[in-house]
Amino acid sequence: MTKAMPQHASQPRSPAVAPATNGAIPVAAQPDAQPAADEIVQPGTLLDGSPQQAGTQTLLRGLAILEAAAAGVRDLRSFGAVLGTTRSTTHRLVSSLVQARYLRQVQGGYLLGPKLIELGTIALEQMPLTAVARAHLEALADHTRDTIHLGVRDGDDVLYIDKIPGQRGLEMRSRVGHRMPLASTGIGKAMMLDLAPDAWRKLYDASRRTLAGASFKPDHHPDPDAFLKRMTTYAAGGYTFDLEENEISIRCVAAPVRDASGAIVAALSVASTIPYMPLERMDELIPVVQHEARAISLELGWRAPQPVARRIRR
Repeated sequence: MTKAMPQHASQPRSPAVAPATNGAIPVAAQPDAQPAADEIVQPGTLLDGSPQQAGTQTLLRGLAILEAAAAGVRDLRSFGAVLGTTRSTTHRLVSSLVQARYLRQVQGGYLLGPKLIELGTIALEQMPLTAVARAHLEALADHTRDTIHLGVRDGDDVLYIDKIPGQRGLEMRSRVGHRMPLASTGIGKAMMLDLAPDAWRKLYDASRRTLAGASFKPDHHPDPDAFLKRMTTYAAGGYTFDLEENEISIRCVAAPVRDASGAIVAALSVASTIPYMPLERMDELIPVVQHEARAISLELGWRAPQPVARRIRR
Protein backbone atom coordinates (compact mmCIF):
# COMPACT_ATOMS: atom_id res chain seq x y z
CA MET A 1 0.00 0.00 0.00
CA THR A 2 2.74 2.48 0.88
CA LYS A 3 4.63 2.05 -2.35
CA ALA A 4 1.44 2.48 -4.31
CA MET A 5 0.61 5.77 -2.60
CA PRO A 6 1.27 8.86 -4.78
CA GLN A 7 4.23 10.95 -3.69
CA HIS A 8 2.24 14.16 -3.86
CA ALA A 9 -0.66 12.90 -1.75
CA SER A 10 0.56 14.67 1.38
CA GLN A 11 1.11 18.03 -0.37
CA PRO A 12 -1.70 20.56 -0.83
CA ARG A 13 -2.43 21.55 -4.39
CA SER A 14 -2.34 25.24 -3.51
CA PRO A 15 -1.25 27.30 -0.51
CA ALA A 16 -4.84 27.87 0.61
CA VAL A 17 -6.51 24.89 2.21
CA ALA A 18 -10.17 24.99 3.14
CA PRO A 19 -10.96 23.94 6.70
CA ALA A 20 -13.05 20.82 7.21
CA THR A 21 -16.72 21.40 7.92
CA ASN A 22 -19.50 19.03 8.86
CA GLY A 23 -17.09 16.08 8.96
CA ALA A 24 -15.91 16.55 5.34
CA ILE A 25 -12.33 15.75 4.40
CA PRO A 26 -10.35 18.97 3.72
CA VAL A 27 -9.73 19.66 0.05
CA ALA A 28 -7.31 22.16 -1.42
CA ALA A 29 -9.04 25.41 -2.28
CA GLN A 30 -8.81 26.36 -5.92
CA PRO A 31 -10.87 28.89 -7.83
CA ASP A 32 -12.42 26.21 -10.03
CA ALA A 33 -12.22 23.33 -7.58
CA GLN A 34 -15.24 21.09 -7.09
CA PRO A 35 -14.58 19.26 -3.83
CA ALA A 36 -17.67 17.09 -4.10
CA ALA A 37 -16.22 15.33 -7.12
CA ASP A 38 -13.04 14.37 -5.33
CA GLU A 39 -14.15 13.47 -1.79
CA ILE A 40 -15.53 10.40 -0.10
CA VAL A 41 -19.12 11.49 -0.09
CA GLN A 42 -20.95 8.21 0.42
CA PRO A 43 -18.92 6.25 2.95
CA GLY A 44 -21.92 4.99 4.93
CA THR A 45 -20.82 1.84 6.70
CA LEU A 46 -18.04 1.34 4.18
CA LEU A 47 -15.68 3.81 5.84
CA ASP A 48 -15.99 4.36 9.52
CA GLY A 49 -13.42 6.96 10.53
CA SER A 50 -13.01 10.53 11.68
CA PRO A 51 -12.23 13.40 9.30
CA GLN A 52 -8.62 13.26 8.12
CA GLN A 53 -6.15 15.66 6.55
CA ALA A 54 -5.57 15.58 2.80
CA GLY A 55 -2.40 13.53 3.26
CA THR A 56 -4.44 10.53 4.49
CA GLN A 57 -7.09 10.59 1.77
CA THR A 58 -5.36 8.02 -0.42
CA LEU A 59 -5.09 5.55 2.44
CA LEU A 60 -8.71 6.07 3.47
CA ARG A 61 -9.92 5.72 -0.10
CA GLY A 62 -7.99 2.49 -0.48
CA LEU A 63 -9.57 1.09 2.66
CA ALA A 64 -13.00 2.23 1.49
CA ILE A 65 -12.50 0.37 -1.79
CA LEU A 66 -11.71 -2.83 0.13
CA GLU A 67 -14.81 -2.36 2.29
CA ALA A 68 -16.88 -1.72 -0.82
CA ALA A 69 -15.54 -4.86 -2.49
CA ALA A 70 -16.41 -6.84 0.64
CA ALA A 71 -19.94 -5.42 0.43
CA GLY A 72 -20.35 -6.57 -3.17
CA VAL A 73 -19.13 -3.64 -5.28
CA ARG A 74 -17.38 -5.01 -8.38
CA ASP A 75 -16.70 -2.39 -11.08
CA LEU A 76 -14.82 0.90 -11.35
CA ARG A 77 -17.94 3.00 -11.83
CA SER A 78 -19.48 1.66 -8.62
CA PHE A 79 -16.25 2.17 -6.69
CA GLY A 80 -16.14 5.74 -7.94
CA ALA A 81 -19.75 6.29 -6.87
CA VAL A 82 -18.96 5.06 -3.37
CA LEU A 83 -15.87 7.23 -3.05
CA GLY A 84 -17.02 10.25 -5.03
CA THR A 85 -13.80 10.16 -7.06
CA THR A 86 -13.13 10.62 -10.77
CA ARG A 87 -12.68 7.61 -13.01
CA SER A 88 -8.93 8.19 -13.36
CA THR A 89 -8.44 8.47 -9.59
CA THR A 90 -10.55 5.39 -8.99
CA HIS A 91 -8.63 3.41 -11.63
CA ARG A 92 -5.29 4.41 -10.11
CA LEU A 93 -6.35 3.36 -6.61
CA VAL A 94 -7.84 0.05 -7.74
CA SER A 95 -4.80 -0.77 -9.90
CA SER A 96 -2.51 -0.17 -6.92
CA LEU A 97 -4.59 -2.50 -4.77
CA VAL A 98 -4.49 -5.18 -7.47
CA GLN A 99 -0.72 -4.84 -7.75
CA ALA A 100 -0.40 -5.23 -3.97
CA ARG A 101 -2.74 -8.29 -4.07
CA TYR A 102 -5.41 -6.68 -1.89
CA LEU A 103 -7.77 -6.97 -4.87
CA ARG A 104 -7.80 -9.39 -7.78
CA GLN A 105 -9.26 -8.72 -11.19
CA VAL A 106 -11.66 -11.30 -12.60
CA GLN A 107 -14.08 -11.38 -15.49
CA GLY A 108 -16.76 -8.89 -14.62
CA GLY A 109 -14.84 -6.80 -12.11
CA TYR A 110 -12.81 -7.04 -8.93
CA LEU A 111 -12.84 -9.28 -5.85
CA LEU A 112 -10.93 -9.24 -2.58
CA GLY A 113 -7.41 -10.54 -3.05
CA PRO A 114 -5.24 -13.22 -1.45
CA LYS A 115 -3.28 -10.72 0.64
CA LEU A 116 -6.36 -10.18 2.80
CA ILE A 117 -6.65 -13.91 3.40
CA GLU A 118 -3.06 -13.96 4.61
CA LEU A 119 -3.61 -10.98 6.90
CA GLY A 120 -6.94 -12.33 8.16
CA THR A 121 -5.35 -15.63 9.10
CA ILE A 122 -2.58 -13.83 10.98
CA ALA A 123 -5.14 -11.58 12.71
CA LEU A 124 -7.05 -14.62 13.97
CA GLU A 125 -3.85 -16.24 15.19
CA GLN A 126 -2.95 -13.07 17.06
CA MET A 127 -6.32 -12.91 18.81
CA PRO A 128 -5.77 -14.62 22.17
CA LEU A 129 -9.41 -15.61 22.43
CA THR A 130 -9.34 -17.91 19.41
CA ALA A 131 -6.09 -19.52 20.51
CA VAL A 132 -7.34 -20.08 24.05
CA ALA A 133 -10.76 -21.31 22.97
CA ARG A 134 -9.77 -23.71 20.21
CA ALA A 135 -9.04 -26.76 22.36
CA HIS A 136 -12.32 -26.32 24.21
CA LEU A 137 -14.25 -25.96 20.96
CA GLU A 138 -12.68 -29.16 19.69
CA ALA A 139 -13.59 -30.97 22.90
CA LEU A 140 -17.17 -29.79 22.55
CA ALA A 141 -17.24 -30.86 18.90
CA ASP A 142 -15.95 -34.35 19.75
CA HIS A 143 -18.48 -34.73 22.54
CA THR A 144 -21.55 -33.53 20.62
CA ARG A 145 -20.63 -34.24 16.94
CA ASP A 146 -22.51 -31.00 16.15
CA THR A 147 -21.44 -27.65 14.67
CA ILE A 148 -19.55 -25.43 17.11
CA HIS A 149 -19.35 -21.64 16.85
CA LEU A 150 -17.33 -18.99 18.67
CA GLY A 151 -18.39 -15.37 18.26
CA VAL A 152 -17.82 -11.87 19.57
CA ARG A 153 -20.06 -8.82 19.61
CA ASP A 154 -19.64 -6.26 16.85
CA GLY A 155 -22.16 -3.47 17.34
CA ASP A 156 -25.65 -4.95 17.06
CA ASP A 157 -24.27 -8.11 15.44
CA VAL A 158 -22.42 -11.26 16.37
CA LEU A 159 -19.22 -11.81 14.40
CA TYR A 160 -18.23 -15.47 14.04
CA ILE A 161 -14.50 -15.86 14.65
CA ASP A 162 -14.25 -19.67 14.70
CA LYS A 163 -16.32 -22.61 13.54
CA ILE A 164 -15.96 -26.38 13.65
CA PRO A 165 -18.36 -28.12 11.23
CA GLY A 166 -20.48 -30.94 12.59
CA GLN A 167 -19.87 -34.63 11.93
CA ARG A 168 -23.39 -35.45 10.78
CA GLY A 169 -23.02 -34.36 7.16
CA LEU A 170 -24.97 -31.14 7.69
CA GLU A 171 -23.86 -27.74 6.45
CA MET A 172 -24.94 -24.37 7.83
CA ARG A 173 -24.59 -21.01 6.15
CA SER A 174 -22.53 -19.61 9.03
CA ARG A 175 -18.81 -19.10 8.42
CA VAL A 176 -15.85 -17.36 10.02
CA GLY A 177 -16.26 -13.65 9.35
CA HIS A 178 -20.06 -13.99 9.00
CA ARG A 179 -22.26 -11.53 10.88
CA MET A 180 -25.81 -11.91 12.13
CA PRO A 181 -28.03 -9.81 14.42
CA LEU A 182 -27.36 -10.51 18.08
CA ALA A 183 -30.99 -10.97 19.06
CA SER A 184 -31.77 -13.57 16.38
CA THR A 185 -29.02 -16.04 17.30
CA GLY A 186 -28.34 -18.12 20.36
CA ILE A 187 -24.68 -17.12 20.42
CA GLY A 188 -25.65 -13.46 20.08
CA LYS A 189 -28.22 -13.61 22.86
CA ALA A 190 -25.59 -15.18 25.13
CA MET A 191 -23.63 -11.93 24.81
CA MET A 192 -26.73 -9.97 25.84
CA LEU A 193 -27.32 -11.72 29.16
CA ASP A 194 -25.85 -8.95 31.32
CA LEU A 195 -27.77 -6.17 29.58
CA ALA A 196 -30.90 -4.45 30.90
CA PRO A 197 -34.35 -5.29 29.45
CA ASP A 198 -34.41 -1.94 27.61
CA ALA A 199 -31.24 -2.93 25.77
CA TRP A 200 -32.74 -6.34 24.99
CA ARG A 201 -35.71 -4.65 23.38
CA LYS A 202 -33.54 -2.29 21.31
CA LEU A 203 -31.44 -5.17 20.00
CA TYR A 204 -34.61 -7.15 19.28
CA ASP A 205 -35.95 -4.25 17.20
CA ALA A 206 -32.60 -3.93 15.39
CA SER A 207 -32.67 -7.62 14.58
CA ARG A 208 -36.18 -7.45 13.14
CA ARG A 209 -35.21 -4.50 10.94
CA THR A 210 -32.19 -6.34 9.61
CA LEU A 211 -33.99 -9.60 8.96
CA ALA A 212 -36.89 -7.83 7.25
CA GLY A 213 -34.68 -7.43 4.18
CA ALA A 214 -33.09 -10.88 4.31
CA SER A 215 -33.63 -13.34 1.48
CA PHE A 216 -34.19 -16.19 3.93
CA LYS A 217 -37.08 -16.21 6.34
CA PRO A 218 -36.53 -17.87 9.72
CA ASP A 219 -39.44 -19.97 10.90
CA HIS A 220 -39.97 -18.63 14.39
CA HIS A 221 -39.90 -14.98 15.40
CA PRO A 222 -41.04 -14.48 19.00
CA ASP A 223 -43.07 -11.35 19.63
CA PRO A 224 -41.42 -8.70 21.83
CA ASP A 225 -43.05 -9.86 25.05
CA ALA A 226 -42.15 -13.50 24.45
CA PHE A 227 -38.59 -12.49 23.58
CA LEU A 228 -38.15 -10.48 26.79
CA LYS A 229 -39.64 -13.32 28.83
CA ARG A 230 -37.20 -15.79 27.29
CA MET A 231 -34.27 -13.46 27.91
CA THR A 232 -35.23 -13.17 31.58
CA THR A 233 -35.18 -16.96 31.85
CA TYR A 234 -31.88 -17.19 29.99
CA ALA A 235 -30.23 -14.53 32.15
CA ALA A 236 -31.22 -16.39 35.29
CA GLY A 237 -29.81 -19.66 33.92
CA GLY A 238 -26.67 -18.38 32.21
CA TYR A 239 -27.44 -19.90 28.81
CA THR A 240 -29.49 -19.17 25.67
CA PHE A 241 -31.35 -21.10 22.96
CA ASP A 242 -31.86 -20.44 19.28
CA LEU A 243 -35.23 -21.95 18.36
CA GLU A 244 -35.14 -21.51 14.58
CA GLU A 245 -34.96 -17.76 15.00
CA ASN A 246 -32.00 -17.40 12.65
CA GLU A 247 -32.13 -20.31 10.22
CA ILE A 248 -35.00 -22.65 9.38
CA SER A 249 -34.81 -26.03 11.19
CA ILE A 250 -31.62 -25.03 13.08
CA ARG A 251 -31.50 -24.95 16.86
CA CYS A 252 -28.58 -24.19 19.15
CA VAL A 253 -27.50 -23.96 22.78
CA ALA A 254 -25.11 -21.16 23.73
CA ALA A 255 -23.28 -19.81 26.77
CA PRO A 256 -21.22 -16.65 27.46
CA VAL A 257 -17.46 -16.34 27.83
CA ARG A 258 -16.13 -13.82 30.37
CA ASP A 259 -12.78 -12.14 30.89
CA ALA A 260 -10.87 -11.28 34.06
CA SER A 261 -13.19 -8.34 34.78
CA GLY A 262 -16.26 -10.58 34.63
CA ALA A 263 -17.55 -8.92 31.46
CA ILE A 264 -18.98 -11.05 28.67
CA VAL A 265 -16.48 -10.87 25.79
CA ALA A 266 -17.62 -13.75 23.60
CA ALA A 267 -19.94 -16.73 23.43
CA LEU A 268 -19.90 -20.26 22.06
CA SER A 269 -22.70 -22.46 20.79
CA VAL A 270 -23.60 -25.99 19.70
CA ALA A 271 -25.93 -26.09 16.71
CA SER A 272 -27.72 -28.77 14.73
CA THR A 273 -30.99 -29.54 12.95
CA ILE A 274 -34.20 -30.36 14.80
CA PRO A 275 -33.91 -34.17 14.45
CA TYR A 276 -30.59 -34.02 16.33
CA MET A 277 -31.61 -31.16 18.61
CA PRO A 278 -34.95 -31.92 20.29
CA LEU A 279 -35.83 -29.76 23.26
CA GLU A 280 -34.91 -32.56 25.67
CA ARG A 281 -31.38 -32.75 24.29
CA MET A 282 -31.06 -28.97 24.37
CA ASP A 283 -31.74 -29.05 28.10
CA GLU A 284 -29.12 -31.78 28.53
CA LEU A 285 -26.55 -29.74 26.61
CA ILE A 286 -26.86 -26.63 28.81
CA PRO A 287 -24.32 -27.76 31.46
CA VAL A 288 -22.04 -29.23 28.77
CA VAL A 289 -21.83 -25.94 26.85
CA GLN A 290 -21.54 -23.93 30.05
CA HIS A 291 -18.65 -26.09 31.21
CA GLU A 292 -16.54 -25.32 28.12
CA ALA A 293 -17.53 -21.63 28.18
CA ARG A 294 -16.41 -21.40 31.80
CA ALA A 295 -13.17 -23.24 31.03
CA ILE A 296 -12.35 -20.65 28.37
CA SER A 297 -13.31 -17.87 30.79
CA LEU A 298 -10.97 -19.25 33.44
CA GLU A 299 -8.09 -19.19 30.95
CA LEU A 300 -8.93 -15.55 30.21
CA GLY A 301 -8.57 -14.72 33.90
CA TRP A 302 -12.19 -14.96 35.04
CA ARG A 303 -12.86 -16.32 38.49
CA ALA A 304 -16.21 -17.66 39.59
CA PRO A 305 -17.84 -15.53 42.29
CA GLN A 306 -17.22 -17.02 45.69
CA PRO A 307 -20.16 -17.44 48.04
CA VAL A 308 -20.18 -14.95 50.86
CA ALA A 309 -19.45 -16.68 54.17
CA ARG A 310 -22.11 -16.10 56.76
CA ARG A 311 -20.75 -14.89 60.08
CA ILE A 312 -22.21 -16.50 63.16
CA ARG A 313 -22.97 -14.09 65.89
CA ARG A 314 -21.85 -15.16 69.33
